[in-house]
Amino acid sequence: MAWNRPGGAGKSTGNGWGRVLDKLPDLGGGNPLRWLWLVLALWLAFNCFVLVAEQQRGVVLRFGKFDRLMQPGPNFKLPWPIESITKVNATQIKNYEDRVPVLTRDENIVDVAVNVQYKVADPQLYLFGTRNGDEVLKQAALSTVREQVGRSDLDTVLGAREQLAVSARERLQKSLEAYRTGLVVTELNLPDARPPQQVKPAFDDVNSAQQDKERLISESRAYAAKVVPEARGQAARVRTVAEGYKTAEIARATGDAERFSLLVAQYKGAPDVTRKRLWLETVQDVLARNRKVVGGDGRQLIYVPMAGSAQPAAPAPAPAVLPELVSPPVQANTAAEDPARPGRSGRPAGREEVVR
Repeated sequence: MAWNRPGGAGKSTGNGWGRVLDKLPDLGGGNPLRWLWLVLALWLAFNCFVLVAEQQRGVVLRFGKFDRLMQPGPNFKLPWPIESITKVNATQIKNYEDRVPVLTRDENIVDVAVNVQYKVADPQLYLFGTRNGDEVLKQAALSTVREQVGRSDLDTVLGAREQLAVSARERLQKSLEAYRTGLVVTELNLPDARPPQQVKPAFDDVNSAQQDKERLISESRAYAAKVVPEARGQAARVRTVAEGYKTAEIARATGDAERFSLLVAQYKGAPDVTRKRLWLETVQDVLARNRKVVGGDGRQLIYVPMAGSAQPAAPAPAPAVLPELVSPPVQANTAAEDPARPGRSGRPAGREEVVR
């Protein structure tokens, strides 16, 4: 039934909203009902249109049950109370920091700083998988850190926490998946570890001793790296000198043996001449290394200074030396004593000839 305007019976409204209002049913016979239907239509239009931001995801519930996920952009849904939507920020990196006292494997207490960065990976599980995913992550992070640190000794916790952080992150992610939190851990760090304030002085002493130990070990290794090559070089040099000495001694012994064999052959051929020659060579060798030369008459003393030696005091008078000690007697007739050499005549006394 058409809605008649006042003052114009039988005439319908003009263009625009008037036509829309004319088509609305007449429920109360008054003008406010038309505006009520208009407000209801506008509310339904805006309630069915949903705009999801780029960093958000929309979780749609139909009669309280999960139905679907809305991606970023404009979306439509059925009006409330048929469908409702909850927007979750799925790209925001959340941060959790805390400091927890932990007992290490070697029964030392240490305060460990924990830093966890995470985000929402599954909006459905984040909203409905557990009651409070953020609180579950905090408790699981502290439990995981206590477990990993409790399996390590104090030195590892203080100086090598990188591996502990990696294992703690993997363990925490498995726990979050088991609890159906819908969260994913992007980073887990253990930036600091220090003893409690009550034992800090004793811990500082232990740390100082540990540093001294490492310093001494480094110095000893450097000293060993320097001394060992020198010792090896010295050993090689001594070995080389020994080998050279061995070769020289063998060669000299071999030469002496050959020389002795030749002297024996010469002595058999001419005993007197060979004996005289050996005596002269010996005297020459002795006098060459001595600074005193005794004359043939036994009273003359000639002082010959050696090169590089200091001038000594005036020598004491030399004792009388018998001529026999200076020069051995020479046989007057060699041929008479040596029947093996019959063709040689004897030499007069006082004439000596050295055969070399």
